[in-house]
Amino acid sequence: MADWITSFIAGGGYWAIMLLMALENVFPPIPSELIMPFAGAAAGRGDLDFALVVAAGTIGSLAGTLPWYWVGYRLGSRRLKRWTDRHGRWITISTGDVERAEHWFKRNGHWAVAGGRLVPALRTVISAPAGVTGMRFVDFLLWSAAGTVVWSAALAAIGLVLDSRHDQVAQWLNPVTTAILVTVLLTWIWRVVRFSPDDHRG
Repeated sequence: MADWITSFIAGGGYWAIMLLMALENVFPPIPSELIMPFAGAAAGRGDLDFALVVAAGTIGSLAGTLPWYWVGYRLGSRRLKRWTDRHGRWITISTGDVERAEHWFKRNGHWAVAGGRLVPALRTVISAPAGVTGMRFVDFLLWSAAGTVVWSAALAAIGLVLDSRHDQVAQWLNPVTTAILVTVLLTWIWRVVRFSPDDHRG
């Protein structure tokens, strides 16, 4: 699996990074914790530019947050929660998750958007209450970008460091990557099966 991700990034370059990061924010087929380190490793080998890798990851991630912002903006809090009651199972987001993100947003304001981009459990959902509360779109983009660029740069830097020790990590990289992806998939299946719209209701 590690070979497939690196090959996809090698073949598609910055566009591949943007696509994977955008999809990760809508539905996580491959988590950013794998995408950006592999992209950073490619930069370490000289195949890509590190700054452009971070920029591509940031742009892709921001693009992936937009659907949630607009859903929140268009539906409003009450209708958004009804929507998650009906359709949240397949993205494993419950009404309670939305409420928790709303509470986080109300307590922390604009910092919630930037900080939420650094927290895996909140990274996607925090966009919805930003839209629900009518946060200005420009402000949303700026604060999201602030958190996203830190997240993308940190993960890419990890890849940069690991690639300098390629001989040491190559022998266990594929099995570890496969284990992470299998864990993500099994967790998603388990949450779909056990999903209840009232889970974690605050």
